[in-house]
This record gives sequence, structure tokens and C-alpha cells, in this order.
Amino acid sequence: MRKYILKRLVISLATVWVLTTIVFILVRLMPGDPFSSDKMTPEIKANIERYYGFDKPIIVQYFTYLNNILHGDFGYSMKYVNQSVNKIIGDSFPYSFDLGMRALSLSISFGIVLGIIAALNRGRKLDYVCVVIAIIGTSVPDFIIGGLLQFFFGIKWGLFPVAQYHGIKYTVLPSIALGFYTLAMVSRLMRASMLEVVQQDYIKTAKSKGISKFRITYKHQIRNAIMPVVTVLGPTVASVLTGTFVIESIFAIPGMGKYYVQSVQNLDYSLILGMTIFYGAFLVLANMIVDILYGVIDPRIRVAGK
Repeated sequence: MRKYILKRLVISLATVWVLTTIVFILVRLMPGDPFSSDKMTPEIKANIERYYGFDKPIIVQYFTYLNNILHGDFGYSMKYVNQSVNKIIGDSFPYSFDLGMRALSLSISFGIVLGIIAALNRGRKLDYVCVVIAIIGTSVPDFIIGGLLQFFFGIKWGLFPVAQYHGIKYTVLPSIALGFYTLAMVSRLMRASMLEVVQQDYIKTAKSKGISKFRITYKHQIRNAIMPVVTVLGPTVASVLTGTFVIESIFAIPGMGKYYVQSVQNLDYSLILGMTIFYGAFLVLANMIVDILYGVIDPRIRVAGK
């Protein structure tokens, strides 16, 4: 197991390095200039570029940035005065992480349960209800779901606040809006996987031995059917936990999504690099954890990897 984890760790670190290199090059190739302004004189612009190190060769800038990253320093924003990228991420990420954890807890738990219920009641009313929920969740955009939740539960019925993020009641509607697509995706995947597993020979053997239906479902069907669900959790968890700009904008949540989009619009190189690398590292970490979970759930994967 140690070799399995060490191998995944090395691959993850190499992936983050490749991501950093590619993003660094692409940011420099973006059209425009972060310091372009009609009011800025060439002397002032030259001083600012010297301050940020843009007057040095690109290869020197690259290795300097790598060295800073290794020391945990993403530099200073070029548009937010006297604010470091670390501080911006540190201030905004907790909101996105908290919202994401609530959305994931809701979507994964309910999605798995709905998928199991639909599979066990195939062709019945419960199955149709679960399928309809899954279709709505995968076909309707999240900003429409968010708007409908705000209108009915916030404005019309007054059950929850429609915006801001100041308490538990404020988190209910954005968590549902953010996690509804994941819930629908997980339920569809779990249902299809459960229906596939039930046709396997070992399930038929277990039934012929007189094992109870509950034990067959819990010990054999669910454990084997959940593997495809685990597969999609890596990128899903990373994307949800690092913030979704649309939902954060609709519900006025000061998360990472707002700063990420604004950094691209403002050509804020430091913020673009910092947030992209942070997001990429988070995604790689989530995938690495999923790989390790593979080995825990199915030991055959460790044997194959070895």
C-alpha cells in the first residue's frame, strides 16, 4: 500500500509542475497588458514592470516564480492594491469550501440513496420519480435552479434568505443549487451501476445460497456498484469545493469564483496563476485521494498496479 500511495504522490507532484509551467507560458501569451492605461507614462510603466520582475528574461521569471511557489508565495495582485494572492485565496476559499462541503454532503448522500432506491424499484413509481429528478438536475442549468429556489423559498414563501452568507439559513438555498447537478449525476450513475451489478453471477450465486436480500444489497451490490461513483468524485469534489462563479454571484457569496473571473478580465497575471495552480493542485489532490480509495475499496487495483 505504501508503494501504491508513493507512486500516486509522485505522479501528482509531476502533474502540478506541468500545470504550473503550461499556465505560466499561456498567461504570458495572453493578448493585452495588465499595466496598459492611457494615464500611465512609459516611465511609470517601466518602474511597475521592474517591481514585478517583468524586465527580466522569461526563463528567469519562470524559475523565480517556481522558487516562490515552493516557499508558498504566489506573489501580489496587480489590480488589488497591497493585497497578496495568498491573502485573497485565504479570505475567499473558506466561503467556497464551506458551501462546497454542504453541497457535496447533500448531493452525494442523497444521490447514492436515490440511485439505490431507483434500482431496487425498477419500473415502479419510485423509479420514475428518481429518474425525473435526475433528468431535471442534469438538464436544467444551476443558475435557473438557483433563481427558482430564491423566488419560491426566499421571496414567495419567505423560508430562507435569498442572498449573503451570514448563517446556516443562508447556506441552504445555495447548497441545494450548487449540489443539485451532482446529486442527479450520482443518482443516475448509481442506478445504472446497481442494475448492471445485479446481473452478475456472484449475485445469482448469493441468492441461490439463501442469503437475505438486505445482505446481498448491502454487501455485494452497493460495494461493487459504488466504484463508478467514486471515479467521478475526484474532479467533482475539486470543482465544487473551489467555488462556482454563477452560484456565488447569484447568492452574493464572496468566494473564489468572483476573484477568478475578475482576474482574467483584469489580466491580473499573479492572481490568474495563483488561483489556477491552487485549483489544479486541489483537483490533483482529490484525484489522488480517489486513487487511494480505489485501493481500499478494491484490493485488486493495488495488485494490478504492482
